[in-house]
Amino acid sequence: MTEATATGAKGAIASALDELTSTMRAFVKSPRALWGVNVPYFLEGIAYFGVLTLLMKYLSENLALGDIRAGIVVSLFTGGITFAMFFLGEMGDRYGLRRTLLLAITLMAVGRIFITMAGFSAGGGLGSPAFVLTAVSLLIVVVGFGMLQPALFSAVKQFSTPATSAVAFGVIYGLNNLGAFVAGVISPEIRVAASGVFPPNGINGVFAVYTVLTFASIAVTALILTPATVRRAMASRPESSADEAKARNEPRPRAFSARWFAEHPLRDGRFAFFVFILIPVQTLFAHTWLTLPLYINRAFVPWVSSRFELFANLSPLLVFLLAPLVAAATAKIDPLKMVQWGTLVMALPTFLLALGATPVTLFAYIVLMTVGESMWQPRFYDYITKIAPPGKTGAYVGIGQLPWFLTKLITGLYAGWFLQRYCPAQGPQETGRMWLIYALIAMVSPIALFLTRKWLRGGAKAAGRQAG
Repeated sequence: MTEATATGAKGAIASALDELTSTMRAFVKSPRALWGVNVPYFLEGIAYFGVLTLLMKYLSENLALGDIRAGIVVSLFTGGITFAMFFLGEMGDRYGLRRTLLLAITLMAVGRIFITMAGFSAGGGLGSPAFVLTAVSLLIVVVGFGMLQPALFSAVKQFSTPATSAVAFGVIYGLNNLGAFVAGVISPEIRVAASGVFPPNGINGVFAVYTVLTFASIAVTALILTPATVRRAMASRPESSADEAKARNEPRPRAFSARWFAEHPLRDGRFAFFVFILIPVQTLFAHTWLTLPLYINRAFVPWVSSRFELFANLSPLLVFLLAPLVAAATAKIDPLKMVQWGTLVMALPTFLLALGATPVTLFAYIVLMTVGESMWQPRFYDYITKIAPPGKTGAYVGIGQLPWFLTKLITGLYAGWFLQRYCPAQGPQETGRMWLIYALIAMVSPIALFLTRKWLRGGAKAAGRQAG
């Protein structure tokens, strides 16, 4: 390395560290209202991902649905949440963020009562009382979460500044993932302790703890995100607040009316292509709860398989550590470029699992995939909220979730079959072939983004001028 090259490298590192420090310093000074959404989203990360990690096992084994039916139910649940966002995403825009958040969390708390009660019902199968209670629970949570996430991201946009928005999205995304990791740590212990009260394996006892945490989230939201706190946060961005208030007071088109279609973001071909081409790589997210827990539980040595919740949720801990740092260090890099390279880094490690079910390949996959996720996922939301017109952020976030709905639905239709064929609870396993197929699917996204990068860049510039 020449002296000039070394000097240039040092300068680049120093510049990155300076950018990281200044951006994080600005974020620390952000309005208190941001923590009124950060803390509840952390608690919801524990409850939501905690239930999701156990749901395939609970449905397949406790309720005797089998892998295929369980996969379909889970895909309908997770896909239903995203589908609900498509229609309920604008609730925060219409009725206010605080009111919408409290209503959403309350619905989810009530919904989780039913899945806990299902532990006291005997029998299994689709017609059993236990499944009926579980289905009611999942349906109520679908409605609540459909309102929650768009309102949360809308709040982050409104409570942060242009200088801190990248880090703000990285932090809230990271805290939600930290909640998932916490669920993975506490779940095995609670499950063992509750097995006597909630036979055969204590899973419903874990659900009971998550229900209590959801009620605690209601109290936290009400105490931190007070009306006065919201007013102060909005006052710190008077121009943005005025735009949002003006937009809320304007007449809104009826759903499916001519004006509704005319103003729909999916009319932009570039934007539609961008969000839909992410479906292949997003299947890896769906496999985190559809495939990974049972894969670890069935294909690994006992010291790993007995703690499958923990190992299935190692990635969220790394996301918590990496996402805010990556967001701060790359705040000035174009979001589309971060999505392009992040999806590549996320998809490639899946080929490691094709080499066999060993702790080394599992850990390497989790670490490398998480790096890629931290590179692109928060910036995806950053991009969506940046191009959204005032007063329509929640609607844009909800609409941007439509491909995610399709991802969950499609992946759930085949994940159970692949588990039954390549990773059954008893009998010979061919997990390497399963993950090779999944890796090839995931690679479609980064390859397509690379081939269309110039075309997509033109659309991003146009959207930026229109938003400005």
